[in-house]
Amino acid sequence: MHKIIALKKSILILLSILILLSQSACNALKPKKVSAKDFPPDPRKRVEKNLEEGRGFRLMGDSSKGTNYEFASANPLWRATLDTLDFMPLSSANYSGGIVITDWYSENNSANESVKISVRFLTNEIRSDALDINVYLKKCSENSSNCSISKNNNDLVADLNLSILKKATKYQKEIVDKNKKKNPYVVGDPKQGDSR
Repeated sequence: MHKIIALKKSILILLSILILLSQSACNALKPKKVSAKDFPPDPRKRVEKNLEEGRGFRLMGDSSKGTNYEFASANPLWRATLDTLDFMPLSSANYSGGIVITDWYSENNSANESVKISVRFLTNEIRSDALDINVYLKKCSENSSNCSISKNNNDLVADLNLSILKKATKYQKEIVDKNKKKNPYVVGDPKQGDSR
């Protein structure tokens, strides 16, 4: 009998503790009161204050403060690569891994020859050494049982690199122009001074 009473007391104490803990946790979820004096009324100053404190994010610009988000559709180099290789079926396109691999592709008149292209991104900056492009050529004999694959990095690699960089530069300019129109409160690059 004493064991049952002791067990009931233990359960009652345990439930009381759980109720108190859940109540204190609910108080932690309540939003804390903030004074309007802590936030400047000028939107430009609020943006600057938030960026200084590491809040918010920037799509371009100084990434030392705040979070720097880069999305595949906003990356001009990635977009230009996909647009340039648009005529070929893709085997793999991994933005986070920084690689695009096409499937084997052949023109209608050359059924025994096909080409495969891989593009590896070394940086997101638009510059001549940003991409590592490889072109593979597969030649099969008439009976298609004997095929040889060779790396064929010739003028096609240089042409692809140039085409991708030209498109990426165009896309980058469009993004910059669009951002200037959308947000008149953007402060210029700190390395180059204020762009206002």
